[in-house]
Amino acid sequence: MKRRSFVKASILSGAIPAVAQAALASSTSAQKTAREYYEVRVYTLKDATQQQMVEDYYQHAAIPAYNKIGSKHVGVFTELKPEGQTKLYVIIPYQSIEDFSSSKGKLMNDKTYQDAANAYLNAPATAPAYERIESSLLYAFAGMPTMAFPTAGKPRIFELRRYESPTEAAGLKKIEMFNEGGEMDIFKKTGLRAVFFGQSLVGSNQPNLTYMLTFDDMADHDKSWGAFGSSPEWNKLKSIPDYADAKLISKITAIFLQPVSFSQI
Repeated sequence: MKRRSFVKASILSGAIPAVAQAALASSTSAQKTAREYYEVRVYTLKDATQQQMVEDYYQHAAIPAYNKIGSKHVGVFTELKPEGQTKLYVIIPYQSIEDFSSSKGKLMNDKTYQDAANAYLNAPATAPAYERIESSLLYAFAGMPTMAFPTAGKPRIFELRRYESPTEAAGLKKIEMFNEGGEMDIFKKTGLRAVFFGQSLVGSNQPNLTYMLTFDDMADHDKSWGAFGSSPEWNKLKSIPDYADAKLISKITAIFLQPVSFSQI
């Protein structure tokens, strides 16, 4: 009995370091693949004065402050071909949901930010900095847990695409199609360069997913989408009954954007 107890204790004591190592390895792996969160803000503006005020706010106050608290690569964009006054699109990445939830409090306690943002934050009701802000919170796809960035110093255009689904189950199935189904891999093979993919957790027009692509120019856009559309792998994938567009997507919205001079994306 004592011998059996000794053997059992010996096995357990020998296993503890292995278990600890496995847990550590699992923790390290999880940290490496942690999925980001993205806040997408869309500013509706009345005129060029408001546009300048919001751009000044991001350039001199918000971006430095967000960078300081860990939100690197904040993107600010105007519409490529606006109908009237452009809207401003802002994308703010967060490493965790805790970073997102604590960000406003951190900014409000940052005196440097407060001073630099004064004109924007305290604009009078008779001359507001913007008309409205529409915000959504996205959770990065497992297949692309963090952003990818285009080559710096090169002119770019961006396409922001939103897929609305008829049901929540259909929306999850479309995300599966990108991840496990291989649609994301087909994007890469055919020259469609993604910046991020995100499932909308909070925002309008639910359920939906949103992703961003980048191109050299419209000619590159047309060529890459043409290669994707004619890809045998894509045509095979979309022929699977469970992945049929008619079942999974009720509306697609595509917006072409260009980065402002100080955008970090």
